[in-house]
Amino acid sequence: MSGKEAAIRHTLLEDAQAILVAPLFVAFAILLFQHAGLFTGGTVGIAFLIHYLSDWPIGPTLFVINLPFYFLAVRALGWQFTIKTFIAVSLLAVYTGLLPSLISLQSLDRGFAAVMAGFMAGVGLLILIRHKASLGGIGILVIHLQNTRGWRAGKLQMAADGLILAAAALFRDPLSVALSILGA
Repeated sequence: MSGKEAAIRHTLLEDAQAILVAPLFVAFAILLFQHAGLFTGGTVGIAFLIHYLSDWPIGPTLFVINLPFYFLAVRALGWQFTIKTFIAVSLLAVYTGLLPSLISLQSLDRGFAAVMAGFMAGVGLLILIRHKASLGGIGILVIHLQNTRGWRAGKLQMAADGLILAAAALFRDPLSVALSILGA
């Protein structure tokens, strides 16, 4: 093991803290996006689309959407990554349902919500990635395609996010779409 690999190893406690805290950052971002009538990309974006079309709650919807991706995660990324990701997604689903009962937003500027939610979701995802986990779904698929086909994960993720935001443009107003793109 090189010095660089040793430097990025985390203890079980550090991984546990990251997996408990990172989904909370993302859940707060979801609360901001939702309160402002916005959405985002990735699997969370798909959950938002379903929520806005059906009024199903985002947390359980996100949990169910991710279920098929765990089979791919085990094959492509191993059990440790998959277990951490399953826990992170499960906590995100719980936190997303719990936060509205803990926080009441009386006033929220939509532009601020887009930017701050984007930052918070990004920080949450970075924490998970550093601890070899994710929020599942499309992230797992793009990592798999990068590893097996050499396709760049960042470009694939951006394309998927673009499709999700374009789909949202079919039933959301242009300002909401623009602010959502800013947040994503």
